[in-house]
Amino acid sequence: MPTLNKIIKKSKKFPNSPGIYWFSKKGKRIYVGKAGSLRKRIASYFRASDQRIKMMINEADNIAFKKTNNVLEAVILEANAIKKYLPKYNIKEKDDRSFVYLVISKGDYPKIFIARGREVEKYIYPHMIPRGRLCGYVFGPYQSYRTLKTALNLARKIFPFGTCLPTGDLPKRDKPFDGAQNQPCFDYQIGLCPGICVSAISQKDYQNNIKNLILFFKGEHRRLLKKLKKENPEKISALRHIEDVVLIIANKILSSAPQRIEGYDISHFGGKEPVGAMVVFSGGLADNRQYRLFKIKNTKNSFDDLAMLEEVLQRRFNHKEWPMPDIILVDGGRNQVALAKKVMKERNIFIPIVGIAKILGHSGRAYLGDKLFFANAKPSVKKLLTSSKIILQQVRNEAHRFAISFQRKQRKIKLSTKFL
Repeated sequence: MPTLNKIIKKSKKFPNSPGIYWFSKKGKRIYVGKAGSLRKRIASYFRASDQRIKMMINEADNIAFKKTNNVLEAVILEANAIKKYLPKYNIKEKDDRSFVYLVISKGDYPKIFIARGREVEKYIYPHMIPRGRLCGYVFGPYQSYRTLKTALNLARKIFPFGTCLPTGDLPKRDKPFDGAQNQPCFDYQIGLCPGICVSAISQKDYQNNIKNLILFFKGEHRRLLKKLKKENPEKISALRHIEDVVLIIANKILSSAPQRIEGYDISHFGGKEPVGAMVVFSGGLADNRQYRLFKIKNTKNSFDDLAMLEEVLQRRFNHKEWPMPDIILVDGGRNQVALAKKVMKERNIFIPIVGIAKILGHSGRAYLGDKLFFANAKPSVKKLLTSSKIILQQVRNEAHRFAISFQRKQRKIKLSTKFL
């Protein structure tokens, strides 16, 4: 316990900035992770109920970190560290076949693609590689396909590469390839492909793009910036411009910790059996083990949804043993958000709150018209939440479904359930 207290005390001095962190034992790294906010991420470990996490932090005798300019750099640095140190808790979490890797082939016009761990061996061992597909680099392991895909998509906006064939390099098949001679591929039309399919870029310039991409995924950012300063200073500003985007995504796609979004809805049947529903999404996925129903006890007017929402939020945050959410979502508009903010302020809790006002109801086309309302959210966070509108709607719809399903069951049978 003294060792754990030392680690906790040390972690409180971690910065609220992106980077990687590692737990170690006797100088050997046993777990490596990345974060958009190092201090916040490490603090979450000491509230975790997961037995594997508890085992890991109790085994560790030290913790350290390395800051990065943005989360995208942290993603790359984390993958390189896992590959170098093979921390046992990273490996325990996933077998090698479930990791993902970035593969860059050799050739005049190298191909870039993502391979699963169970597939990557044929790109690592030459005798297993199909003719003409020798790889130049394999980056990884990355713990999340979505993380790597997002990082690759962001990098591709600065260093475009093609998935098509260069002009004249026609495949031997009956049907024409998308990148067949003098036919621009779709990616070229949207600016992601530099145009090898229509000879819009020379082989030399294309390979230079790939070299820059390799430096990027190697984590050699100083060398990359120095190179760009000579070749194309405009790309430096583009590289720095995406830092804001990456920091926004940090608490979503690129965070190694599953972000906790709590969604709330109130439901009743003609004023009878009012109930508050709380659903939890972690890492963008529903975690129904943490769903809760609150039977309304203290609100006399069963048609006063605002008062019932206040009761539910007050009771929820009386449960200090529950993990704190990163985002609170309420079904409603400005009034519901203002009420949630008031409850949070009374408890000195300042986390982003978002409300979704239903314009087109809960239909599949709801995203076209639903309006978002915010509280406790900086401009960058608002941008994140706005860009993640569909995910937030899924949370809202799930809270609505969970509450309504209870009401329907009540009408059919007398349901025996655990209320809080």
